[in-house]
Amino acid sequence: MAYETEGHETQYCFPAINSSCIKGKHSSHEYNIIYVFVSLLSAWTVFLNLLVIISISHFKKLHTPTNLIILSLAVADLLLGLVMPIEAMRLIEMCWYFGDTFCGLYLIFIAMVLSASLSNLVLIAVDRYVAVCHPLLYPQKITMTKTLISICLSWICSSTYNTAFVINNGYFDISRRTDKCYGDCSVMMGFAWRVTDLNMSFIFPCILIISFYLRIFYVVHQQVKAINTLMKGGKFVNEGSLRRKSESKAALTLGIIVTVYLLCYIPYYICSITVISSITINVLTSVMYMNSGLNPMVYALFYPWFKKTVKHILSLKVFQPASSLVNILTEHQL
Repeated sequence: MAYETEGHETQYCFPAINSSCIKGKHSSHEYNIIYVFVSLLSAWTVFLNLLVIISISHFKKLHTPTNLIILSLAVADLLLGLVMPIEAMRLIEMCWYFGDTFCGLYLIFIAMVLSASLSNLVLIAVDRYVAVCHPLLYPQKITMTKTLISICLSWICSSTYNTAFVINNGYFDISRRTDKCYGDCSVMMGFAWRVTDLNMSFIFPCILIISFYLRIFYVVHQQVKAINTLMKGGKFVNEGSLRRKSESKAALTLGIIVTVYLLCYIPYYICSITVISSITINVLTSVMYMNSGLNPMVYALFYPWFKKTVKHILSLKVFQPASSLVNILTEHQL
């Protein structure tokens, strides 16, 4: 068995090929622990995000622009969960057994899904900004049709950019890959490309998100302060004020999702432009992928509707007639 050696004998991805890459050195015990962890994380991520997708897709009351973006984000997280075992094999064994063409397509797919996740967070920030800062314009500015178009455009732009990125860095051009060993599946890019991609794929979108949320949190603070003052003074608080407080709560909840994302992704992107050990990059990549399983937990903690829909799904009540019309929202709840 190839993994029984404890680390001194060199193991190759393809022993019969002279230009084969060298396998990562791990004991069989380490491999078992890593793959069990990745398998559990993958199953957890797929299961929770599938619950989010079914919830928003099935129940009519959840068909709102905000939830449509959350649905898109859940789809991206679900796709990442599905490929986690493949990514673990690529990073840990440092071998790719499925051919160059599939490797190129896989790299494009991973980059596209990661970019789409961040694009969805930008859309969420824009949605919450309009809802909180311009509530009277929200019904006209943010509609289901416009939101759906925005989501489709974000996925198209993500796929187009990352396809061009992989091709321009010479992955499908064999003549430009003479320094790569057989069995490697990675894009070889220079420092300039790393910095450019870091700015385009991470820093610029994050600046947009943070800018929107700084404004949102300021307005939220002012609105909640005004509402609390009215309530303490015994004055009547109209439905519009309660609605704004509900929108503010939703913005804060989605702000937590954005914060968790940044905490999981920032270390990886910072280290991506520096030379670090493979162990460090593997750990940071794992943390980055764990984000996909954390988002549904945030929904479960802060969204009562998600808890209710999960009960309906797990108890199979969604198969009952007219189950999609069940009112799972309380008053003033998003």
